[in-house]
Amino acid sequence: MTDQANGRSIAWPMRVRLQALGCRLNEAELETWARQFHKRGCIIAADTEPADLLVINTCAVTQEAVRKSRKLLRRARRDNPRARLIVSGCAVAVSAEELGEAGIDLLVANADKDRLVEIATRELSLPLMPATATAPGAHTLFARGRQRAFIKIQDGCRHQCTFCISTRARGGERSRPVADLCDEINALADNGSTTDAMHQPGIQEIVLTGVHIGGYGNDLGDNLTGLLSAILRNTEVPRIRLGSLEPWELPETFWRQFENPRLMPHLHLPLQSGSDSVLRRMARRCKPAEFARLTDRARAITPDFNITTDIMVGFPGETDHEWQCTLQMVERIGFSHLHIFAFSPRTGTRAASMPEQIPNAIKRARSRELHSLGLRIKRKLLQGQTGRRSPILVEGLGSDQAGAFYAGFTPSYLPVRVRSTDPIGINSILPVRLGQLTHDGEAINASADLS
Repeated sequence: MTDQANGRSIAWPMRVRLQALGCRLNEAELETWARQFHKRGCIIAADTEPADLLVINTCAVTQEAVRKSRKLLRRARRDNPRARLIVSGCAVAVSAEELGEAGIDLLVANADKDRLVEIATRELSLPLMPATATAPGAHTLFARGRQRAFIKIQDGCRHQCTFCISTRARGGERSRPVADLCDEINALADNGSTTDAMHQPGIQEIVLTGVHIGGYGNDLGDNLTGLLSAILRNTEVPRIRLGSLEPWELPETFWRQFENPRLMPHLHLPLQSGSDSVLRRMARRCKPAEFARLTDRARAITPDFNITTDIMVGFPGETDHEWQCTLQMVERIGFSHLHIFAFSPRTGTRAASMPEQIPNAIKRARSRELHSLGLRIKRKLLQGQTGRRSPILVEGLGSDQAGAFYAGFTPSYLPVRVRSTDPIGINSILPVRLGQLTHDGEAINASADLS
């Protein structure tokens, strides 16, 4: 069966390749689209495979993200000149005119993302039909080389941080019902071995994600704590994580959820700056002292509770003293990973028109200084794990100077590389004994611990 629309011949079954830039929410949306395309009989192609249909979820959090989105579109079109191209995401919402002449067949607005497959089928006359045998949705992830499922629990944000374009790009807060989320998690976690050609178990780990997941349920009369409690009660997925979570609106009942070992002891809490005055200019709702109390509360539950963060470098008016406050705060908290990004003025945000914009040379110098500090802290934290036992989710294969390894993460989201001459199942949870740091200092060497 072929489709001759727009002069392009598409063989049946249609091969769909999905790619995303930016946040985990974009990845969660890709996973949903992958399952929907699969149910209509399509094959989900890996990122390196040719495809008949390309679906790209763009990012616009910074001007650099828009540039990368344009680059990805051009490369996708160059590698698949006869494929149909669908583009969605935040760059479509705020910078559509900057996406260039990439031969885009269909733009889908963020507001219509939930219906992307339906819209694409109608607007592009795609040759879709029901799959003859539909396995649980987990294997669409495996086809794309993913082992961890991102679950979109909400979209949008009601807050107005002065640097953030997401409110404009994503709109107001909208939460998904608890029952729908539990059903999706259970479907992903179901063992698909009877119908999955790869004979893999279902998903072992999920990540709950959104634009502002701490605001989950405000529109439903519920909250994030209630959602976590329901997921722990009504699903059996072994490992549950939270995506990026703003460090406010976190009551005592929230922290008690981490007493359940299925909820992984790791949070990504965006700090942005260690200076009170910078945070006020950002219109952030959490002061450094309050942030420190949150991390202390987390580590009172689990001493090895891991905190990662975002730091913005060079916010308008950032003085040397304010920058030093950030460096001191990073050292005080002991983050295992820093997502460092330079302030990027985004048209439509208040920060874009603030006085005292910081020169790029200063941003680069401060970024290098912070990167060096972050690497030192990370290596110290990883070295402190030597000799410990931990279960890891085996997510894939890799190689480094020491040879081939199996890659995974501990419950607290520390990267591990397992050296083994015996085969280890991808997507399995493996007990390991942690050793010394890898040669590059980016992970911990480990061996299987079957004792």
